[in-house]
Amino acid sequence: MQIAILLYDRFTALDVVGPYDVLSHLPGARVTFVAERTGPVGNDVGSLRLYADAALADVPRPDVIVIPGGPGQPAHMGDGPVRRWLRDADGHSTWTASVCTGSLLLAAAGLLTGRRATTHWLVHDQLATFGVVPVQERVVADGKYLTAAGVSAGLDMAFTLAGRIAGDFTAQVVQLAHEYQPQPPYQAGDPATAPRAIVEAVLARREAIIS
Repeated sequence: MQIAILLYDRFTALDVVGPYDVLSHLPGARVTFVAERTGPVGNDVGSLRLYADAALADVPRPDVIVIPGGPGQPAHMGDGPVRRWLRDADGHSTWTASVCTGSLLLAAAGLLTGRRATTHWLVHDQLATFGVVPVQERVVADGKYLTAAGVSAGLDMAFTLAGRIAGDFTAQVVQLAHEYQPQPPYQAGDPATAPRAIVEAVLARREAIIS
């Protein structure tokens, strides 16, 4: 089972590494980092580089596709190598998933038209402009498409996808091995529960976060 995780300049690290660390432990999984060209690709902070093992053309028919979000995502919204690869590869995939603003790439490629999906709360309203039905949930499944809300939700999506691929028992074994039982010290992970001052502080940094 080949799992292709897309890399592009200024991706968000946890969007990639979270799903990678879950899905790579599934029986028979072969995870490939794919980008426009092979070599190191820098994250949004610029201090981390992941190595793309394969170019887009080298992975035409992955079984699973994972698209991360990040400030570099808007550069690939128009027609270009990433969108063309995504459309072609999706025609052969069993599962196509995204984390955070990665769902906007799926939407721009026309893969989520008429479907339910989610994304980071800062850009949630943009989904509807692509004919997508926005849903305020942490993970949304519609057919073979799984989309996750912002950043950390990629872990929830990965465990959901693991269950779909390998069964609930295997997914729970991986969950326990990871000791994944989130207990955050604050209730600031959702704009509905975060203090107003925190929401305003994030809104003030909106452009830096998503573009």
